[in-house]
Amino acid sequence: MRSGAKVAVIGGVFVLFAGGVGYGAYNVLGGGDDDDGGGTESKSGAVTKRSGPPSAEEIRTTAEDFLAAWASGKAPVAAQLTNNAAEAEPALVSFRDGAHVGGVTMKQGAPVGATVPFTVSATVSYEGARKPWTYSSELTVVRGLTTGRPLVDWAPSVIHPQLDEQEQLKTGPAAAPPIKAVDRRGRELAKEKYPSLGPVLDQLRQKYGDESGGKAGVELVISPPNGADTTLLTLSAGEPGELRTTLDADVQAAAEKAVKRHSEASVVAIKPSTGEIRAVANNRKDGFNAALGGQQAPGSTMKIMTAALLLDKGLVAADRKAECPKNAMYQGRTFHNLGHFDIPDGTFTQSFARSCNTAFIKLIDDVHDDAALAKLARDTFGIGLDWNTGVQTFDGSVPEGSGGEAAAQYIGQGTVQMNALTVASVAATAKNGGFEQPVIVPRSLDDRELATADRQLSGAVWRQLRDMMRATAQWGSGAQAMAGVPGDKGAKTGSAEVDGQATSNSWFAGFAGDLAAAAVVQSGGHGGDAAGPLVASVLKAG
Repeated sequence: MRSGAKVAVIGGVFVLFAGGVGYGAYNVLGGGDDDDGGGTESKSGAVTKRSGPPSAEEIRTTAEDFLAAWASGKAPVAAQLTNNAAEAEPALVSFRDGAHVGGVTMKQGAPVGATVPFTVSATVSYEGARKPWTYSSELTVVRGLTTGRPLVDWAPSVIHPQLDEQEQLKTGPAAAPPIKAVDRRGRELAKEKYPSLGPVLDQLRQKYGDESGGKAGVELVISPPNGADTTLLTLSAGEPGELRTTLDADVQAAAEKAVKRHSEASVVAIKPSTGEIRAVANNRKDGFNAALGGQQAPGSTMKIMTAALLLDKGLVAADRKAECPKNAMYQGRTFHNLGHFDIPDGTFTQSFARSCNTAFIKLIDDVHDDAALAKLARDTFGIGLDWNTGVQTFDGSVPEGSGGEAAAQYIGQGTVQMNALTVASVAATAKNGGFEQPVIVPRSLDDRELATADRQLSGAVWRQLRDMMRATAQWGSGAQAMAGVPGDKGAKTGSAEVDGQATSNSWFAGFAGDLAAAAVVQSGGHGGDAAGPLVASVLKAG
């Protein structure tokens, strides 16, 4: 240490206590031996700016100085030890004044390269309510670009690992009373048991907490400019009100277990006859609720809607011959089937069940309407309408396309954007024969207006589409994944190529009885290999 901060070495880590950080001001404000702390003085008196990565000693002492200044509430001093004092200072001030955090001690761990882990122990107090708070974070020391001084590389996550840009820590009365969310049978859905539901329950609390009959408590939260607060610490719990959802605890438990098989996986299950969402689960490092909010090309699961279009136009029939060559060119772009397979003298059912790209692309010109697929997606399957599920969702997008872009859309590439929720809804519509807008809380809760499609699938199209999905599950590309699913079942596989990604994303949609589900696994490869078993697990639980 460069001066009198209180430091103890316990078990190989530095423990810094609030108080005694005069060294920080001394070093930062110009009283030190090294001018700005970043160079050495030559015999002529000139200061040479240091360069290269910070040394181990610089990393250790910079972290010590920053953490000690922060612990003592000296935000200006701590901010000057970062490479962005203008943003760091108000954030550090807010930590004390907005979040009402005091009695801070910092336990500094051993550096890993230039990154220093540390543990914060403090007390959060608000109008007589007090509670201890402990958590871990980390900082990275870099060389200042202009001064050459070692500095903390500033980011809000230094203060707390869950804190992002434009978010703040706040302590006070909760924005909404707590809720006790229950499933359709009255079983409690707690974050601790069903961690994927965390973002969903936060949104439900924000939207319906006041209507659930509870009483707000006092909480420390991460507060974004828009969206639901994330609770980090409850100082006084308040009184929860009960909120009934459409979820099913058994299906949700299966979904939670299923997504853990792969990193970056999402799955959603829906009851086709009503649109009631039975499960939502994610396994993602970033915590993003991609199951409901993701925007990705869905690959060949899109062929459920494309097949409906071609059937509706009378261009194909399930038992009619359909060309499936190894390759097909459309307006300068060459498309091929996985492994360059072909189906000589096959039917359209075979092309659908084996996911033949070329059979779909060869029929684009016969549709004679560049907007036809976009219109069918919206008017029959409800994609892109304003869904009022009860929480925030991305409801899919199928823009009008022409030329090579239209060909890509027909097989779920290009500008088509979907997620597990919307693909599950597409499978549900195919099973049900008509679109039922997905919901996660009953409409009767707030009498909100639900999205409705302009028309249902015709009886002939519905029967053929459903039968082709059954063929896919029985002997087509989805057969292996769906082998253990009992009863009446159907499926569609998909893989979506992503720029800069060596392996395609794995997609799978399926139904069994009155339950439909869809899953996506980032870089999972073929739909039947990664996403398929996830969907099958969820369907079996229903």
